[in-house]
Amino acid sequence: MDFKIEATAPHTNARAGEITTDHGKIPTPIFMPVGTVGSVKAVHMRELRDDIDAKIILGNTYHLYLRPGLDILRNAGGLHKFNGWERPILTDSGGFQVFSLSSNRKLKEEGAWFRSHIDGSKHLFTPEGVVDIQRVIGADIMMALDECTPGTADLDYAKKSLALTQRWLERGWKRYKETEGLYGYRQAYFPIVQGCVYPELRREAAKHIADLGAEGNAIGGLAVGEPTEKMYEMIEVVNDILPTDKPRYLMGVGTPANILEAIDRGVDMMDCVMPTRNGRNGMLFTRNGIMNMRNKKWADDYSPLDEGGAAWVDEVYSKAYVRHLFVSQELLAMQIASVHNLAFYLWLVKEARRHIIAGDFKSWKTEMVERVTRRL
Repeated sequence: MDFKIEATAPHTNARAGEITTDHGKIPTPIFMPVGTVGSVKAVHMRELRDDIDAKIILGNTYHLYLRPGLDILRNAGGLHKFNGWERPILTDSGGFQVFSLSSNRKLKEEGAWFRSHIDGSKHLFTPEGVVDIQRVIGADIMMALDECTPGTADLDYAKKSLALTQRWLERGWKRYKETEGLYGYRQAYFPIVQGCVYPELRREAAKHIADLGAEGNAIGGLAVGEPTEKMYEMIEVVNDILPTDKPRYLMGVGTPANILEAIDRGVDMMDCVMPTRNGRNGMLFTRNGIMNMRNKKWADDYSPLDEGGAAWVDEVYSKAYVRHLFVSQELLAMQIASVHNLAFYLWLVKEARRHIIAGDFKSWKTEMVERVTRRL
């Protein structure tokens, strides 16, 4: 995987760049739609490619390992062949899901024991095994196994957790370096900076990862219960240490305002379920603010859903019609909202990139943060 920086924005740490993978180029900053089980909920691959213009999507190791399983994925030739997505794919290591979905889990030096949320069967994720699983999935970018500590963890627990994550990383990195992909293309491996909300732990983790020399680096364990300002502080602490010539991936973040603030602080890649999950519940993000489509105020508003918006659905459907679909619990409502929100998120990072290159990102971002947080 290759990465080049094309421009930086004055008075910020924002940068515009390009990641090159064997499945295509990714302009940065970029937002990555979440396709947990190999599909982005309620959205066709054709819509993702042609209408939304997603450059990269996510899959999840935990979910894909459990279902459909490694045999099916291997026999299909990897996730790209299985789901028909020809552009880059990133896979989360599954660590967050082990800790958030499994009601019965044990962390040991060897790895994470957990019971499937599907049938209760017992499984072990080791740092080496997670690399092997992601080799079978065939993601262009693979993630290291880590423990994602809650934002409210005390310092003692956070120290022990980080130490375990770092030992796991050393083992996972070794396995990555001694193995190759199964399908004839390159796969990159990103370590994850943990350390909860403690600057000294974040610095230690970032230094450890910077010294590793991986193709890119991720920032995890944020947006998990800590105050927003603390999240921004931790991003700044980490990005002061992570190498500038490697892409930086902020995991699981977030709102449109979060994304803009992260870009301001030097983040290149982001993902979140928010545009699709909130969209399925009637929340639409727009460049002028947030709309709750169940609100009665839209019942007789026949204007376009989002005039001048980034998606074809924005001009074809009216606010009144989309509200009617949500109130009627029609599946089409969720499809329209998901396409709209994802197209808006991709538009937002594309605009951020344009303003970074133009040199006026700071002033544009300040205005845009105020606009996207309004309630319409």
